[in-house]
Amino acid sequence: MSDPKVTTFLATDENTDGWRLEEILRVIQHDIVRRMQKITGDSRPEARAVLNNNIAILGNLSDCIARAEDSTQLLDRAFGPHKDGEPRIGVL
Repeated sequence: MSDPKVTTFLATDENTDGWRLEEILRVIQHDIVRRMQKITGDSRPEARAVLNNNIAILGNLSDCIARAEDSTQLLDRAFGPHKDGEPRIGVL
């Protein structure tokens, strides 16, 4: 069982090779766009439904990316850049 204090993908003091949230969301966004390109010419109802769902998901991802960027900027302004071993906020 994995340690609940250590994240799998996101950067933390324990996972210094992790990603910022907005970075990983952008990669997912890019993957969805690339996958959508393969189905845009498919006129079957199932393909159209999947395409419409993906369009809605992309909108939600864009909102999430903006919020994650806002959080990063807020922390950078308030506390400066992240330093290894020192959380900027949260319980130690």
